[in-house]
Amino acid sequence: MRLSTLFLRTLREDPADAELPGHKLLVRAGYIRRAAPGVYTWLPLGLKVLRRVEEIVREEMDAIGGQELSFPALLPREPYEATNRWTEYGDNLFRLTDRKGADMLLGPTHEEMFTLAVKDMFSSYKELPLTLYQIQTKYRDEARPRAGLLRGREFIMKDSYSFDVDDAGLEAAYQRHREAYVRIFDRLGFDYVVVYADSGAMGGSASEEFLAVSPIGEDTFVRCEASGYAANVEAVVVPQAAPVAADVVAATPAAHVEDTPDSPTIETLVAQSDAMHPRADGRAWTAADTLKNVVVMLTHPDGTKEPLAIGLPGDREVDVKRLEAQVSPAEWEPFSEKDFEAFPMLVKGYIGPRSLGLESSSKIRYLLDPSVAEGSAWVTGADEHGKHVYDLVLGRDFSADGTIQAAEIREGDPSPDGAGPLTLARGIEMGHIFQLGRKYAEALDLKVLDENGKLVTVTMGSYGIGVSRAVAAVAESTHDELGLVWPRNLAPADVHVVATGKDQAVFDHAERMVADLEAAGLSVVFDDRPKVSPGVKFKDAELLGVPTIVVVGKGLEQGSVEIKDRATGERREVPVERGVAEVLTEVRGARPAPADPA
Repeated sequence: MRLSTLFLRTLREDPADAELPGHKLLVRAGYIRRAAPGVYTWLPLGLKVLRRVEEIVREEMDAIGGQELSFPALLPREPYEATNRWTEYGDNLFRLTDRKGADMLLGPTHEEMFTLAVKDMFSSYKELPLTLYQIQTKYRDEARPRAGLLRGREFIMKDSYSFDVDDAGLEAAYQRHREAYVRIFDRLGFDYVVVYADSGAMGGSASEEFLAVSPIGEDTFVRCEASGYAANVEAVVVPQAAPVAADVVAATPAAHVEDTPDSPTIETLVAQSDAMHPRADGRAWTAADTLKNVVVMLTHPDGTKEPLAIGLPGDREVDVKRLEAQVSPAEWEPFSEKDFEAFPMLVKGYIGPRSLGLESSSKIRYLLDPSVAEGSAWVTGADEHGKHVYDLVLGRDFSADGTIQAAEIREGDPSPDGAGPLTLARGIEMGHIFQLGRKYAEALDLKVLDENGKLVTVTMGSYGIGVSRAVAAVAESTHDELGLVWPRNLAPADVHVVATGKDQAVFDHAERMVADLEAAGLSVVFDDRPKVSPGVKFKDAELLGVPTIVVVGKGLEQGSVEIKDRATGERREVPVERGVAEVLTEVRGARPAPADPA
């Protein structure tokens, strides 16, 4: 690849629409260009990196017996209607109508198509187990596309599906995929963690995510160093708090309503309680003594609306992602003023448990955080403006319709396995594996004859990897202040040769060196631009991030060329006659022994 003819233009300034360092550098270095919000063109260098990721994924999928196919991106409505996802996907689905009036969609994922393909061709247990996969473009109409390739509206995924006659077969397929994913992410080279995950709209039982550990990641996960437990925050299951001892409950005073003027927030309630209603035991009130009741409005896929109330300790907030996972496929939004008007028994800022629940006057479903123990006493709203109720005991004075895992998880919270405290970190979702079970097979009637000649429903697994996202994740994790720093197995080329100066002898020697390297099987970026200054060439070489940079320039007069390791910054001068050999051994992993001085 000669820079004098390569379809490439580097930029000195960051693009205005890019926020993350890796995204800025991918654009500046000429790997991608924005075509529309959340939609990007892959330029020649970027496409080479993308193909390298695909090659790694393809090799490991083939190694576990996966067979590759490719479905269209433009799909009919009917299969997605059969699984109810035509509705459940809501506004995230790109819908369109053809000239004959038929409804179509741009595929966000292809479970339905894989299921139908197997149904069309296979009918016996003898043809299973089976693993099919594709590397295909997907489309989701993100409301706020951002972070470049990390959260776009068009993206490339590898999705694979296993088909088995029983749950034991599914478990084996799941483990094969899990091991393949470990090998894939080891080869991609970034720091990652495997965490328990929520299945969400995909359904199914076992579910794990592969997250690239990164401070810019949108996913928060927890780890317990003592046990190795790791989970996405949406999947953390807080155990139900043990009931309060009966003698303690018996000693708790009867619930009593007190004036707490101008205290619609937890902070003001705590201050008013300390000032006007001090505790009998002498300690100060805290937010943890209060019960916060948050009301939201759910919108189900069919358009129906349902209010939902969540009770949780006042020192915690509702975690948006945990709530989304709990109510999916419904969507939620805060209670509006219009909603409060429709439920006059709810006094904003003073909502109490007595006005909530399916048996109450409001008929609003009321769910509690599991940390709220049976028999525990609380300060909470009294359903009157400027009043709160004290010593309100769960099970004695109020009840709920169930529990919900929606409260925030904090650093230092106990691990669900009881092994120690949790630590929090952020990551980028790179892969997700599910044991889907029979959800899609049942919806689309995928059955085969078992060994007894009886029709049985096939059980499925689903396994995804963000291929285009992997390019972005590597860029975010390996860059430095000068530009991209690609790991060798993903770089668009093995070597970047820079010819500097105006001396024709320099260009002639660089030409011969490039020819020798390519003849030896290496891929080379050759900066042969005759009228570009050495300073610009050096900056571009750093920006593009090829692992080995060779400079042929003024050192040629002294019989040497310079070799630079892009990742470490190490530079060394080597004799001209040894230049090609030095580069070959560096690229292939071993530096040659020093020449015998004799």
